[in-house]
Formats: sequence, structure tokens, C-alpha cells
Amino acid sequence: MAVIRIPCVGGVVKDLEGRLLLIKRGHEPGAGLWSLPGGRTELGESDATALVREMLEETGLTVTPGPLAGAVERPGRNGTILEIRDYYATVTGGTLKAGDDAADARWVDPAELDDLPLTPGLLEALTEWAVV
Repeated sequence: MAVIRIPCVGGVVKDLEGRLLLIKRGHEPGAGLWSLPGGRTELGESDATALVREMLEETGLTVTPGPLAGAVERPGRNGTILEIRDYYATVTGGTLKAGDDAADARWVDPAELDDLPLTPGLLEALTEWAVV
């Protein structure tokens, strides 16, 4: 049986103070853990369109997508593989509030990342991509 691969996108967004936008996941995988906002790309949707939609749904913020920060693969539910492409993005409007499947959303100083329960591999990926 073939492994199902699910395309996903995430947003790497910093504010003027250099803080990173994170959401606390409200559902599995990773419920209760902090991660970049994002989610599944819908059928026929470009990464840019998916990123704009997911950011608005999860954070209440409107963004303009930028270049690819990096990509990772993570285990999903029922043996699926999440193929996550994380893009830099710039906030262009909205008000930060947790929505959709996010339990919380906030700006996090990079120095706080070691103290937060993060999704597996997030800090390593952000470090590798020179985000933090």
C-alpha cells in the first residue's frame, strides 16, 4: 500500500521587534504544541493561496507570501506523511487572534523558544534555515 503524502504550507513571520509568529495547535498532530501557522494545501490550490488562507484562518492576519524558507516531512495521522513547505510572509493587515484549529496565537521572542513545548523538529528547522 502506498504512503499518502499530504502537501502543506506554513508561514515564517516576524514582527518589527524580531519576534516569530507561532500558534498553539488545537488538534492532532501536535495538539498543545507550538508551531508555525499553516495547514494542508487544498486540491488545485497554489502554495501562495494556501498560505494566505491558512494564515487568515489560524491567526486572523492577512499576509503577502515571500520566498521559501525551507521544507520538512513530518508523520501525519494514520501513516500519512505531511510534506510541509514553509514560506516567509509579511503581515499586511488583520488583528492577531487564534482561530480555526489554533488554540492560541502569539508573537514569541526567539530567546523564549527553548522554554516552549514546540512541535518536534521545529527549532532545529528554524535554526538550519537561519530564521533564529
